[in-house]
Amino acid sequence: MASLVNGSFASPLADANLSLRIVTEGGWLAKVYNGMSGLNVLISFLLVLVAYDQFTYVWNKGSIVGPAWKMPFIGPFLSSVNPKMDEYKAKWASGELSCVSVFHKFVVIASSRDMARKVFNSPGFVKPCVVDVAYKLLRPTNWVFLDGRAHVDYRKGLNGLFTRQALDMYLPWQEEVYDEYFEKFLEQSRQGDQEKGVPFMYMFRELMCAVSCRTFVGHYMTEAAVKKIADDYYMITAALELVNFPFIIPFTKTWYGKKAADMVLNEFTKCAAKSKARMAAGGDITCIMDAWVKSMLDSAKWNEKVAKGLPVNASEKPNPLIRDFTEYEISQTIFTFLFASQDATSSACTWLYQLMADRPEILDRVRAENLAARNGDRNVRFSMDLLENLPYTRAVIKETLRYRPPVIMVPYVVKKPFPVSDTYTAPKGAMVIPSCWPALHDPEAYPNPDTYDPERWYTGDAETKTKNWLVFGTGPHYCLGQTYAQMNLIGMIGKASMMLDWKHIATPKSEDIEVFATIFPQDHCPLIFTERPE
Repeated sequence: MASLVNGSFASPLADANLSLRIVTEGGWLAKVYNGMSGLNVLISFLLVLVAYDQFTYVWNKGSIVGPAWKMPFIGPFLSSVNPKMDEYKAKWASGELSCVSVFHKFVVIASSRDMARKVFNSPGFVKPCVVDVAYKLLRPTNWVFLDGRAHVDYRKGLNGLFTRQALDMYLPWQEEVYDEYFEKFLEQSRQGDQEKGVPFMYMFRELMCAVSCRTFVGHYMTEAAVKKIADDYYMITAALELVNFPFIIPFTKTWYGKKAADMVLNEFTKCAAKSKARMAAGGDITCIMDAWVKSMLDSAKWNEKVAKGLPVNASEKPNPLIRDFTEYEISQTIFTFLFASQDATSSACTWLYQLMADRPEILDRVRAENLAARNGDRNVRFSMDLLENLPYTRAVIKETLRYRPPVIMVPYVVKKPFPVSDTYTAPKGAMVIPSCWPALHDPEAYPNPDTYDPERWYTGDAETKTKNWLVFGTGPHYCLGQTYAQMNLIGMIGKASMMLDWKHIATPKSEDIEVFATIFPQDHCPLIFTERPE
């Protein structure tokens, strides 16, 4: 027995000879160390990262629908670069909650109406995030990134810019733009291919940008600047695609988008300076910027009287009282109005012209209603009273927005663990995306949802399906300009119906959807316009 044990009872680790043998050239630790190359270390490190990336995805996925595993690091990035509408529809159909993980971002997709509404109406858990690069383009101090009380207070000062009375003041500039661009439509068609037509999506984007700029900043901006913004805004849209690099690399989409955004902000800042000077001199309100600046001046005068102890009439107190905003802050806010309107109205405009051309019986009804509302005189100018007295034209607009909703999803970021359902909690930092398309194509709310039918809004009960009407979102971040957008489209298509005829040159891709922030026909809507005689 004695021969089987070490008589000293010392630990092998305390044996100096043993330690020496371990670290000398022939020792086992040295063999491991010497056998490790830089490549082995790198491979081992990458494997650890891959395992962590995979584990994190599976952990975040939990019980909801999604791929069993993700492509290491990038996820479905390559397929997301060129998104397909069929793939979105398949994702929505897979379950009311599903997920993907792209780069560092875990994304939860809320597909059902009720799940989408829950996200929209949960400001305590989520806030709008657009995409990572949006903070760099719109600037991190922009009001759209405010949260909670700060966001609510800021919106109060903007609500008055979109009242019925305010919208009536902007109509002359909008109609002026339509007069100008209808002439461009005719000229473009005369110069284009008479058999294949002209893809008008690009012209419609320019038109909607011009309408927005004139509505927002009037004639403070030159024609050349409006054209420049219309041409370059495409780069801003590309930079803000849902899947993109989160940082700006020279000569990439985000880099070009940042340059375009800088230009737009600079132009709006110059407009703000002109508006402040003109409003201070007692000028009339001609645009949204004027109306906002005027409310700042009125608030400043009220506060000055109160501070000096002068008598004031409570009925004259501005509601709400707002502070004085710098020219750059005004520029940032007007930029968000353009950001919210440009792609969405461009999409709606494109589909509207295509749908009307393909359904001449509907176009004829729109034309007849608009002429009747003007007592047969097609040259009667816009007014809110006129536009509100076009129920069938309004039904056409509503159905276009339902049938081809410009915004099919709205990205939010999770501020703290969010119990989206009884069985799933979205992790902090995840992106959660309420989807609008499924609610707007729900057969229970809108029978035969894939059929374009304005009658459902005219004599049907579609107006009662308010929970499904997610075109402009819902909750504290609903679209401020929803009435403006619809009245704008009503005025445009009504005027066009009386002044123009147009033919759609249908192609195999006309009904296929291209996703580019919003949605467009894949063939970009080839049309031929001709002047309509009186």
